[in-house]
Formats: sequence, structure tokens, C-alpha cells
Amino acid sequence: MASFFKNKRVWVTGASSGIGEALSLAFAEHGAHLIISARNEKELNRVAAECAKSGAASIMVEPLDLAQHDAIPSIVEKVVRQVGKVDILINNGGISQRSLAKDTTFDVDKKIMDINYFGTIMLTKALLPNMLTHQLGHIVTITSLTGKFGSPMRSSYAASKHALHGFFDSLRAELADTPIKVTLICPGFVRTNVSINALTADGSKQNKMDEATDKGMAPEVLAGKVLRAIERGKEEAYFGGKEVLGVYVKRFFPAYFSRLIKRAKVM
Repeated sequence: MASFFKNKRVWVTGASSGIGEALSLAFAEHGAHLIISARNEKELNRVAAECAKSGAASIMVEPLDLAQHDAIPSIVEKVVRQVGKVDILINNGGISQRSLAKDTTFDVDKKIMDINYFGTIMLTKALLPNMLTHQLGHIVTITSLTGKFGSPMRSSYAASKHALHGFFDSLRAELADTPIKVTLICPGFVRTNVSINALTADGSKQNKMDEATDKGMAPEVLAGKVLRAIERGKEEAYFGGKEVLGVYVKRFFPAYFSRLIKRAKVM
């Protein structure tokens, strides 16, 4: 893997913290050219400095708000104009949720879909013509195990992740006769600030760490696994602890899964 990512142009969204930061540093260690995006430019600059120390071939900081859909095409145009082409797009930016469906306002439902789903597909669609022109590219989307099964307190979040699976499975089939690859990465609990920043029923942040998240996989460990999945050209990969078993229990024993998930400790 040491040389596989060397000099690849890799665009990572949600790069200012958590999984995105860990992925950026991992690609930097392998000598990639990085484009890192998120809303928080100050934190992006911090990550960029760390990536430079870690060996990135070059770093472009490009602030991006996935909820601002109309701005995305011009941002893509700017990035492409500067780097020429993007070898790997890491769709990682997003936001989570901690609230019951019955209590969650529609504005929260919409905000989660706007960021996690519509923002992601807008960025992908804006960059796809460049990949098709160059006949290269790998689109990697960080979804979640909740893209495979729903769980309590995550109705809109799970819906957004299920939507990503539908879109990118279809896109993969449409690109089957091209060199462009599509990979879906489905992590379980990862020790990041995702639960702290998660939206509650009224749209305010939860502002506390879930116990399950706190005990989750280190983002640096996940990053190494993601890079190996990309190198191997995996179409879909699941990472985590015992929560990964939920994918298979849901598939083969759906009634049993329904009994389990309503008692599962998801916070």
C-alpha cells in the first residue's frame, strides 16, 4: 500500500476532525496530493499543517458547506482548475442525530438529508464529468452501518445513509463499463465528536459524548482499514465491533433482529 496512493489526488470532505482528519493524515503518510474540505477553515488549516508534517505531496484547503448546494459546482470547478483531475473522492462530510422520530421537527429531518444525502450527491455529480473525461477515478462514500439497518434515535440519519446506498449502488452499476470505481464504507461506532455534534429533536446539538461512541474504534484504526479497502477495490465494507453482526442478523433473521434492535444500547 506504501506506493499505491503516492501522488494520487485525493479530495476528502469533512476533513476538519474525526474520520475525515484521520483519513487525510493517512493519505498524507502515503504521499498523496490532498484537497481537504469542511466548513471550519481554521480547523482545516490545522489539519493541513499536520498533513504537511506527515508527508503529503501537496495540500489544498478548500472550505465547503455541503448544505449550500448551489455553491458546490463552482467549488468543484475551482478545484479541478487547480489540480487537473481527482483520482479519489472521499465523501465523508455529514451530521448525525439523537432524537425520537415523533419528536423530531421536519426542519431537522430536512437538514440531515440536505447535508448527508443531497450535498454528497451534488458534489459527486459535479465532479463526475471530470472523472469520465479522464477515464479514471474512485468515489468512496463513508456511510454507516445504519445505512444497512435502522436503529432508535437515528430515523433521519439512517434514512440519509440508506439513500446514499441506493444512489451509489445505482451509480456503480451505471459506471460498470468505465474504469471509475464506487466504494461504500460502513463504520459502526467510531470514537469521534459525531455524537457531541449530533442534532436533537429541535435542531440543537446534543453536546455530549455517547457511551457507545466513546468506546468505539479509534478513527486512526478505521482510516487504515478504509485505505486497504480502497486499494483492494472493495464495493462495500463494514467496520466496527459486534454491531457489524447486525448487518447479517438483519439479512438472515429479520424478526430476531427487530427484537434485538429495540433493546440495543445505541447511545
